[in-house]
Amino acid sequence: MDISLTGVTVEIAGKSLIRELHLEADAGQIVGLVGPNGSGKSTALRCVYRALTPSAGAVFLDGTDIATLTLRENAKYVAALTQDNHTDLDFTVSEVVALGRTPHLRGNEALSAKEHDLCREAMAQTDVLHLKDRSILTLSGGERQRVFIARALVQEPRVLVLDEPTNHLDVRHQVELLSFLRKSGLTVLVAIHDLNLAAAACDRLGVLAQGELVAAGAPIDVLTPALVRQVFGVEATVVPHPKTGVPQLLYDLKERA
Repeated sequence: MDISLTGVTVEIAGKSLIRELHLEADAGQIVGLVGPNGSGKSTALRCVYRALTPSAGAVFLDGTDIATLTLRENAKYVAALTQDNHTDLDFTVSEVVALGRTPHLRGNEALSAKEHDLCREAMAQTDVLHLKDRSILTLSGGERQRVFIARALVQEPRVLVLDEPTNHLDVRHQVELLSFLRKSGLTVLVAIHDLNLAAAACDRLGVLAQGELVAAGAPIDVLTPALVRQVFGVEATVVPHPKTGVPQLLYDLKERA
């Protein structure tokens, strides 16, 4: 499923958070949003999963303005992992993951055997199946993050929106998650701080600064020392990964005074 943000602008309390954002992801592509804190990455993603309504512009799924869809219809196409995912309810991991089927159910309809299998598969993919009977409240931050990713997968979306999905994850689970996304066939929009992980996982990058798109394209074209200096305010040497050739950044640490 293609996704397109066309002229998306968000203004809240007289402040412009993003301005005239144009960004596209073709079906099956992984497009990363990178930029400093407060650059508008999360705001842009909220417009896609409809936590925010743009002040101007629109988001399109395969040419359909998502504003014309019901929230239930939208949730059948788009699943999201947000930065503020949490739960204060003493649900088991299995129960939390099963909530991902909500857009496909009516009322108190029970999950079918096929849906239970789908939940088990998602928990296995995210390495939380062994935690299925544990309370979500007893898990570490990284374990919870993987549970919420499993919940998103259970929605069977065609578009996956991920806001800092590698937060709290150890290196193994970061690599496993991004490797899974590469093979999933889903259209993915992901906000990510780690530029090296972004370069390795994403087909294209959109670089945001102060609410505006300042560059977009393949990682090898976007991640240049000049852009990193301009947008992030740090000096970096860009080298090709010895196996994949994707750009990797080596940051220059300032000497202590």
